[in-house]
Amino acid sequence: MTPERKSSILMPDAPVVRDGEAILHEARALMTRRVSEPSRRAFLTRTLSLGGVALLSGCSLDDNASVESALTRISRWNDRVQAALFRKSVLAPTFPASAITRPFPFNAFYSMDEAPVVDEAEYRLELSGLIADKAPWRLDALRDFAAPRAAEQITRHVCVEGWSAIGRWGGVTFADFLRRIGADTSAKYVGFKCADDYYTSIDMPTALHPQTLLALTYDGQTLPREYGFPMKLRIPTKLGYKNPKHIQAIYVTNTYSGGYWEDQGYNWFGGS
Repeated sequence: MTPERKSSILMPDAPVVRDGEAILHEARALMTRRVSEPSRRAFLTRTLSLGGVALLSGCSLDDNASVESALTRISRWNDRVQAALFRKSVLAPTFPASAITRPFPFNAFYSMDEAPVVDEAEYRLELSGLIADKAPWRLDALRDFAAPRAAEQITRHVCVEGWSAIGRWGGVTFADFLRRIGADTSAKYVGFKCADDYYTSIDMPTALHPQTLLALTYDGQTLPREYGFPMKLRIPTKLGYKNPKHIQAIYVTNTYSGGYWEDQGYNWFGGS
């Protein structure tokens, strides 16, 4: 949930090879060559004007719409590559308590005093889409569900702006919660709507990753307002903007639904 002004885009040097093993081999090499520029349009103009865009997308750099179309195609290509490389068995690094960043940074598209204030007594988590049990959840019920399944992690939050911080998050694995509510885990996407008007969506394999956490606590205490009370999704395998805070609604769908920053041009997969 970061107002990043930079874009991380993987650029193919040649047309994508369609054979599965070949694309994975090519992608592994490309994954080490991220490119960031303050201006996405300046990036395209300076870096791709030698013919890369013409070869890749057939667009003209003199046309703003064509530039945006090229950026979208490149971003979607990046999403496909990252999804092809993603493995549930590959875990993000974990750290000792001594490595926790104190204080853990506040980060949002607004100032700390503008963070939403959620009334615990009135709070209900709304569920919709491809879910068998759509009954809303009170916060105390979520805590009761999490207690015997308590999961905790000390992992690194990575922001695409270039900084990172290590924090301690507790709650229940998101996969456990999805199974409890009868979510269709063969669906493509899980989406989130938040109290601060933020929204995003993730792929189902990431939702089921063993480190993806429905976080209710931070550093052993109730999740503070500035870190996303009453709950956030902690995904250490993704960049910070893919970790929604102040979650009010969760839905499961086969329809691509984008996200707050993704709809402004950021990569949707957002792997770290």
